[in-house]
Amino acid sequence: MNILASLLIVATAVQAHYTFPRLVVNGESEEADWWATRKTKNADSKQGIENPTSADIRCYSSQNAANVATVPAGATIHYISTQQVNHPGPTQYYLAKVPEGQSASSWDGSGNVWFKIHTTTPTIDSNKQMTWPAQNEYVLTNATIPAATPDGEYLLRVEQIALHLASQPNGAQFYLSCTQIKITGGGSGTPGPLVALPGAYKSNDPGILVNLGAISAESPYVPPGPAVWSG
Repeated sequence: MNILASLLIVATAVQAHYTFPRLVVNGESEEADWWATRKTKNADSKQGIENPTSADIRCYSSQNAANVATVPAGATIHYISTQQVNHPGPTQYYLAKVPEGQSASSWDGSGNVWFKIHTTTPTIDSNKQMTWPAQNEYVLTNATIPAATPDGEYLLRVEQIALHLASQPNGAQFYLSCTQIKITGGGSGTPGPLVALPGAYKSNDPGILVNLGAISAESPYVPPGPAVWSG
């Protein structure tokens, strides 16, 4: 294989991967990439995480962001992707409330503090063709901040789990970001169940080690992690 062919293969591989540097809240995006979203370790390489038990599964961040974004409870949110999200798999959103006396701009998100607010599953048509929400788009699926979410500072985490190689151990690839936010106008709900990241996922979870060809209406895909809290 010549050098040019090798470079083309590498370039193609990078283009097939992605990061999520900007949160969009009710149609308004962050002022710039990584403005309130913590810059991820794969900002240049675009490489996903393959070990769901590693410490990077929490936020994959290389540095905290300089700002905290204000997000009203009940807001519609999504993320902008640097590349087309062409790999099949679910998109999931989590929140973790910053403890009293600490700040979203510095808190590390450790402990049983994360709760899921959104997930996606595929549709399968009569020809057994599988389609995932927002696949092949340059944005992730919309999610809603539950209206009952208490006011305060949070880490907002999004992940897209690429399942094209997930039939082998540690073949699933996790692409994710965490954004420093402050929720306003919220309610008095009690979010849960609460989980730790790492800790919520195992390499052999059915939604992580999975043969996409075996998914059907009779045997549906089950996303990993806790149940969704909708308020």
